[in-house]
Amino acid sequence: MKSVIITGAGSGIGRQCALTLLQKGHKVALAGRSEECLKETLNLAGEQAPNALVVPTDVTSEVSVSNLFSSVHDTFGRIDALFNNAGISLPPVPIEDLTLEQWRDTMETNVTGSFLCLREAVRWMKRQDPKGGRIINNGSISAHLPRPHALPYVTSKHAVTGLTRSLMLDGRKHNIACGQIDIGNASSDMTARMAGGVLQADGSTAAEPTIPTTRIAEALLYMIELPLEANVPFMTVMANQMPYAGRG
Repeated sequence: MKSVIITGAGSGIGRQCALTLLQKGHKVALAGRSEECLKETLNLAGEQAPNALVVPTDVTSEVSVSNLFSSVHDTFGRIDALFNNAGISLPPVPIEDLTLEQWRDTMETNVTGSFLCLREAVRWMKRQDPKGGRIINNGSISAHLPRPHALPYVTSKHAVTGLTRSLMLDGRKHNIACGQIDIGNASSDMTARMAGGVLQADGSTAAEPTIPTTRIAEALLYMIELPLEANVPFMTVMANQMPYAGRG
């Protein structure tokens, strides 16, 4: 049984990952901005609900993130893993029409939020006994190939890859493993519009297939349950028929 923090646990990928880990006997801290949504996840956990902890959290706030980790440590006794999952995206916007607010909102949540959670996790993992743990960042296939008119999101996910690669190195001597799941078209509120058609690199619009969030949860479970002597630096999980290979 491991103690795991999942950000963005109130919906979509985060919710499914939390439920899957709870079903497998792990203790899970449900973090997210909406307490109501987190409680919905808790209710869905059924008999496993006693192993879950709801902690409303704004990942862009140092104080809120610090409270999250101290609450989890006080309740579960240690922090074995963090799934840095919280993130936002924008509808397609041409570069010249992007506002500074849109840019900042995306960077604050996807990059600064991931950094603040990662930093706090490292602090706790270095000083707990036995020390160490695992941090898994939610990347994206957009960290490899962009979609049209998605500059802030694509840039933010490249930055998340930088966080992952840096901690893979800096965490070694502290027995902290860091990996990343690059996700393509998992069914969620963020990808709901894909069924109706999304902009393609050639300027056309086409519907794209998705996969259930359970596939992402299964990947996360595999990584979480690995002993710390092993690591998966990067894993890509995507809909097989989606336009990715050769995109652009």
